[in-house]
Amino acid sequence: LFLDELPEFKRTVLEVLRQPLEDRVVTISRSKFSVDFPAGFMLIASMNPCPCGYYNHPEKDCVCAPGVVQRYLNKISGPLLDRIDLHVEVTPVAFDELSGNNEVENSENIRQKVIAARCIQIQRCAMPNANLQSQELKKHATLGPQCQSILKTAMERLKLSARSYDRIIRVARTIADLDASPQIQSQHIAEAINYRSLDRENWSG
Repeated sequence: LFLDELPEFKRTVLEVLRQPLEDRVVTISRSKFSVDFPAGFMLIASMNPCPCGYYNHPEKDCVCAPGVVQRYLNKISGPLLDRIDLHVEVTPVAFDELSGNNEVENSENIRQKVIAARCIQIQRCAMPNANLQSQELKKHATLGPQCQSILKTAMERLKLSARSYDRIIRVARTIADLDASPQIQSQHIAEAINYRSLDRENWSG
């Protein structure tokens, strides 16, 4: 499910996504009955940082009036953000980078890495990491002392929720799988924390 311009949807509509994102089930309740339908889907959403699109831009100034940016960001609630594994900020690419001849990893190599990582996950616990719950994470995604220290610091500084804690570990386990690493290393947990950018300042909705 791809939602473009996420804050333009009504907040009540977005909040309905919380249950299927968490439980992979949609419950339809009526006066005489209630029915559960399977809803295992991947949510991808995009948005601008503000109505004009230039908030935090490295070269252009935001022209939004005071308070407008915060109201815009607050359309996306914290509980909904908690249920999204990856928050990726896409920054503008300079002309020199666009026109340069920098070598990048091709899609086929990336595809093979993803296939290999998924095979590791199925062999380890008969399901992809995305389906692991808290108890399963404790068994299959244990953290060493250094990783625990890094995560504790992030939890305290960013005031992350318990749900974010589980999602960071789940993403770190996947990053480790992509590296074919049996254990989650400090660089894996640090990268996973970096993908929680919307848990930081200006996201208090």
